[in-house]
Amino acid sequence: MAFSAECAGGTGGAAGTPVVAAPGAGTPVKVEVRKTADGKWELLRGGKPYFVKGVGGDYSREVLVGDGGNSIRLWGVDANTRKELDEDEKQGVTVALGYWVGHKADGFRADDPATVKQQLEEFKQVVRTYRNHPAVLVWSIGNEMETRNDTPALWASVEDLAKAAHELDPNHPTMTVIAEVGGSKVANLHKYCPDIDIVGINSYAGGQNVGDRYLKQVPAGTAAKPYIITEFGPPGQWEYWSRTTFRALNEMSSTEKATWYSNSYQKTVLGHPGECLGSYAFYWGNKVEATVTWYGMFLPDGSKLAAADTMQELWTGKAPKYLCPGIKKLAINGTNEVSSGDTVKASVDASDPQGDKLKYEWVMDRELGTYNIQEPGAGAGQAFTEAIGQNGEPQVSVKMPGMNGVYRIYCYVRNEHGAAAAGSLPVLVKGGQEPSFKAPVAKLPYLIYGEEQGNTYVASGYTDNTNAVAMDEHCTDNPHSGKTCIKAMYKESTGKGGVIWQSPANDWGDKPGGFDFTGARKLTIWARGQKGGEKVTFGFGYLTKDTAKDKKYLDSDNGTLNVTLTADWQQYTINVTGKDLKLIKSGFFWGVEANGAPVTLYISDIKWE
Repeated sequence: MAFSAECAGGTGGAAGTPVVAAPGAGTPVKVEVRKTADGKWELLRGGKPYFVKGVGGDYSREVLVGDGGNSIRLWGVDANTRKELDEDEKQGVTVALGYWVGHKADGFRADDPATVKQQLEEFKQVVRTYRNHPAVLVWSIGNEMETRNDTPALWASVEDLAKAAHELDPNHPTMTVIAEVGGSKVANLHKYCPDIDIVGINSYAGGQNVGDRYLKQVPAGTAAKPYIITEFGPPGQWEYWSRTTFRALNEMSSTEKATWYSNSYQKTVLGHPGECLGSYAFYWGNKVEATVTWYGMFLPDGSKLAAADTMQELWTGKAPKYLCPGIKKLAINGTNEVSSGDTVKASVDASDPQGDKLKYEWVMDRELGTYNIQEPGAGAGQAFTEAIGQNGEPQVSVKMPGMNGVYRIYCYVRNEHGAAAAGSLPVLVKGGQEPSFKAPVAKLPYLIYGEEQGNTYVASGYTDNTNAVAMDEHCTDNPHSGKTCIKAMYKESTGKGGVIWQSPANDWGDKPGGFDFTGARKLTIWARGQKGGEKVTFGFGYLTKDTAKDKKYLDSDNGTLNVTLTADWQQYTINVTGKDLKLIKSGFFWGVEANGAPVTLYISDIKWE
C-alpha cells in the first residue's frame, strides 16, 4: 500500500544455508530477514545483503535495472504471473509477489469460516505454484484489506496465510501491506500476526514521516517488525488539499512531484537504517487515476518524468546524463471560471537542464471529476483537440466548448532525449448547455468475468439480505475454464440476495459510468449448482426507474433469465437483440431466493457478444 523466529514468535526462516539459484534451474534463492549484531534488521538474498530499490507498475524492467532499481511489486497473481516472473528473472529483478486478500467493501467476511478457509486453500496453491521461482523475493499478503475491517478476525485470517507460507516455503519471508499507520492496525498486526515478518506501508502525503509514526504505534515492550514502504509518491487525490473554488483538483507539476518522491525516500526509507528494508515507488509507467498524469513516472509514449530521474539518483547516487525539463510555472492568464465559447489563454515557463530545445504540446480533456481511487477522472473524458490554437508554443489559446462543466488543460514539455515534464490546469465552463453523459462504446466480445478479464465493472452491489451474501471470485473448485471461477453463496435458509457488477463500483445511479453495448446480440453465462436444482436469476440493467428512483444515471434497458441449475457446467444466454444498450451501468447480476436451505452456485465466463 521475514524477521527471525526469536523475535517473531513464528517460523520466520532466519536459519539455514542460502540457496543460490542456477540460471534457468527453477531453484529458489533463499531470502531471510535477520538481526545484525548491533540489533538492526537486514534483508539477505542468497546470503548477501539486499536493500529493496523497487517500483510498482508495468513499464520496462530493463529501464528499471538501468536506472539502478532491483525489484517489482505485484498486487496479485493471474494467468500471466509465470511469464512475468520469468521475464523479471532474465532482467535480474526480484518480485514482491502479491496475494489479494478479500476486502470488506467487496463482500469478504473475515468472520465466516468457510470464506476464510477457501481463501487459505487458494493461497496455499499459489505458494506451491511459485515458491521455487528464483525471482520471488517475499510473499506480499494482502493490500489495505484492514481498511474498515481492522478486526481480530481479519488479522487472524492474515496470520493463517502467513503461517501457511512459512510451512510450505522456508525460503521466503512474509509481508502484509497496510494503508498508512493510523488507528490500532499496527498494534493489532503485531499482536495477532507473529508469522508476518515485514510490515508493508502505503503512504503518500504522510510519506516523509510515516517511519517515525509507525515505530511510535508499536506497543511498548514489543519488538517492532521491520518495514518496507510499498507505495509512495505525490499526495493521493483523496488527501490532497489544493482545490479550486469549484472543487476541482489543482494538480502539482511533475517537477513538484519529484520533490515528494525524494523527501519520502530520504526521510523514511534512508532515514531509518536497520528498520526500513527498502521501498516500492508508485507508479512505474503511466496510470490514469484522478487525472491523466497524477501518478505515472512516465508518459504514455515512454517519455520519462522527473520522478524517474529522482529515483535513479537516489538508487545510484548519480544523476542521469540527460535530465527532465523543469516546469517553473504553469498558469491561466486570467480567470479559470469562464463562459462557453470563451477563449482561455495559458502559458508555461519551462527550462531544460542541458539547454536542449524544448517541444510543447497542449491537450484538453473533459473532467469527469469523480477522483475516486478506482474510478475514472479527467483521463476518461472526451478530448477536445480542435479547441487548441497554435499548439507547439509555450503560450496557447483554448476555445472552450459549449457544454457546461469542468475541463482540464494539460501541458507536456519534451526535450530531445526522451525526457519530459507535465502539468495541468482545471477550467470551469458556465452559461452553456448542460451535458448529457454518453457512455464509451464497448469492444465486443466484452468479458465481464473470466481468466482474461480487464473491465471496469466491479462486483460491488450487494442486494436485499446483504449479510447472507458472500462471493469468492477466485474459487478453484472445478472451474469451467482456466484456473478459477466465481463461488456465489446465499448463506441463510430464508430470504433473498444477490450481487450486481457495477460501473463505477458501489454506484446506484448517482455517477456516470458503464458502456454502450449497441450491436451486442447476447449475454452469455456459464454456471452450475453445488448440488443441482438451484433456482437463480441472471440479468443485466438493474438500475431502473423502479429500483433507482430519482437517480440521474440509469441503465438504458434491462433483461433477466430465470434458470434451474444442474450440477454440471451449462451455458445460459440472455437474448439482447432489440434492446436499448446505449448505457449499461449494471453489466451483470445474479440473484437467488432461499427456500428452506442456503444456496451455492458457481459462475464463469460472463460475456457480452
